[in-house]
Amino acid sequence: MLTELSIENFAIIDRLSITFQKGLTVLTGETGAGKSIIIDALSLLTGGRGSVEYIRHGEKKAVLEGLFIIEEVDHPVYEKAEQLGIEIREDQMVVLHRTISQSGKSICRINGKLTTLGILKEIGQLLLDIHSQHETQALLDPEKHIELLDYYFQTTQPGFMNEYKTIYTKWKTLLKKYQSQNKNEKELAQRLDLLQFQLTEIQSANLIPNEDESLLEERNTLQNFEKIYQNITDAYNGLHGEQRALDWLSLTSNHLEIAGENNQDIKEIYDQFIDHYYIIEELSYKMRQQIDGMEFDPERLQIIESRLNEINQLKRKYGSNVEEILEYSAKVEEELNEIENNDQHIQMLEKRLEGMSQDLLLEAKNLHDLRLRAANQLEKAVLSELKELYLEKSQFKVDVNIINNGGSEHLNLDGVSVRATEKGIDHVQFSISTNPGEPPKPLHKIASGGEMSRIMLALKNIFAKHQGLTSVIFDEVDTGVSGRVAQAMAEKIYNISIGSQVLCISHLPQVASIADTHLKIEKKVKNDRTHTIVKELDLDGRIAEIGKMMTGTELTDASKLHAKELIEGNKQLKNK
Repeated sequence: MLTELSIENFAIIDRLSITFQKGLTVLTGETGAGKSIIIDALSLLTGGRGSVEYIRHGEKKAVLEGLFIIEEVDHPVYEKAEQLGIEIREDQMVVLHRTISQSGKSICRINGKLTTLGILKEIGQLLLDIHSQHETQALLDPEKHIELLDYYFQTTQPGFMNEYKTIYTKWKTLLKKYQSQNKNEKELAQRLDLLQFQLTEIQSANLIPNEDESLLEERNTLQNFEKIYQNITDAYNGLHGEQRALDWLSLTSNHLEIAGENNQDIKEIYDQFIDHYYIIEELSYKMRQQIDGMEFDPERLQIIESRLNEINQLKRKYGSNVEEILEYSAKVEEELNEIENNDQHIQMLEKRLEGMSQDLLLEAKNLHDLRLRAANQLEKAVLSELKELYLEKSQFKVDVNIINNGGSEHLNLDGVSVRATEKGIDHVQFSISTNPGEPPKPLHKIASGGEMSRIMLALKNIFAKHQGLTSVIFDEVDTGVSGRVAQAMAEKIYNISIGSQVLCISHLPQVASIADTHLKIEKKVKNDRTHTIVKELDLDGRIAEIGKMMTGTELTDASKLHAKELIEGNKQLKNK
């Protein structure tokens, strides 16, 4: 749920921090007080399109921040966050941050980690769903209807798509491989010539693993030969010769040996000393061997330079080192073998693809039948919801149709070419008619504001818990309704709040009276600047506010009494 929202320098809001509670929170206030501005801020915070016009006049930037607490361990935001490398599971908190500057650029963060606006939107859409009269929603998008039908069905049959998805992934991989192998002969011939040239070029170089590293080390030695020779010789001469280091160490050894004959501690020092003496003496012999074996060969340096140049030419084409070049060579050989035996490979792949296509179609047909059954159940559920919203004469249809295809994917179901996607072979569309005698039409073509509000609310009531959203926001969705319909809508909104936190901007006293929390939005003028303030109303404050919503002008005793009766009546209803 959304726990806290912080807004700074956004529209008419200078600084505002709002704490939200569980259940249904209603926001009321006069037109222009800033109710919709708060919703706009939440929209931008969850990835909505921003504009410099949102920045408060005279300020350089607007800053938005929201804290969400995710208590459901299987909430989809956890999986998405893991995919994006964002840690949220440990403390079950998501902090979204967005700064909009005068340049029009946005700085976005999730739990303090810088991210893109696209990722902010991906996470935000899993946490918050904003519905207003003028905003396109998933429920109005025909492309989303198949997801909503599946959300509805998976509550009774979880994992019903798992088998199809597994087979589809394997089938898609095999199809891509088959299509790649089945290229036209000209492309294959060109590819064959290129691969043969590359393989010949690499093989003719007779590369040895780690050869480049060995050559670089040898070249370094030859380039610094004089410096190395002089210093190793000086080091050796420092040890050997009359009055040199080994002579003095030998003399020291003799003295310690004699002293140690009558003192055990000195004897131990002598033993340690003589061990190190022998080590130094051995090292001096190795120095001598190095000196004797050193010989500057300018021709060898030229050979190394030439060989390294040859290897570098190959590196520019096939890899950053010899190992990668050899790995690339192995891949070229493998592809050459496939191309040279292309006909055989294609026949083998085609046979496998035919078998897997039949398995895929079997699962897709089963999925189609399950969706038809789910569609029938959903139709009944929606009609039941609409009846309670006084649209009892409505018709609601969920059309599940198989997607026709041109036959390019080797899929044929009962003599008809079909197209498979990761969601199956179906296209789902919601249709509705609210007038007797009129046939159902696609949901997004319904025009009446009042009817649309009720239809959307009915669908939201069914789908809210299936979408896994932590918070649902309604921005004046009750426009165009009154009386008994208004009370029915209030009850529907409250029902949604049982499974998801709901924030609702409303002008209906029926909605305000059923809320768990009532926030009043007001604007004040201070120092010739407008400021928005938010305060949570107690019972008396709620009665007064709801009373004014009824009269539209001054608060009267009658409106206060009616407001109190509404609150008490809805309290009893909620307790049931």
